[in-house]
Amino acid sequence: MEYIKSRVRDVFDFPKKGVVFKDLTTVFKDPRALHIIGWDLSQLYRDKGVTKVVGIESRGFIGGSILAFELGAGFVPVRKPGKLPADTLQATYEKEYGTDTIEIHRDAITEDDIVVLHDDVLATGGTMLAAYNLVRSMNPKKIYVNFIIELSALNGRSILPPDVEVTSLITY
Repeated sequence: MEYIKSRVRDVFDFPKKGVVFKDLTTVFKDPRALHIIGWDLSQLYRDKGVTKVVGIESRGFIGGSILAFELGAGFVPVRKPGKLPADTLQATYEKEYGTDTIEIHRDAITEDDIVVLHDDVLATGGTMLAAYNLVRSMNPKKIYVNFIIELSALNGRSILPPDVEVTSLITY
């Protein structure tokens, strides 16, 4: 993971003053780093019977798609309102900079699915909790939660259900 950490760029005062944003675009553009992430993510879930990977807009689409491909699973996007073309379920939630809303197709997950919810960074956890609640409302067999980076000082893991397995490749 040291190789991946060395590729993460710190962007100061983004998206607002006082925030140090962990930018993964510098990781994603590096072929070796992208391969390592894909391999390491897939090893976490290789034997868990995952049928769907749910990626959260927008950077969660990158790692989530790679993970779905590596596992031979389907990929489901969670998007901002108005971006999905069919009937959706919606959740509004608090996040570190205000409120936001996300949507998922109503028919994206079935009761037979084993799901990994993926996003690039765990900060305060609001986005993932909203996505988790949307997916849980569809009654899949199992839900796992995964991040590439976890910012432990923000304690986002604490708002996620205690019975859910949460993994992060890198913790700051």
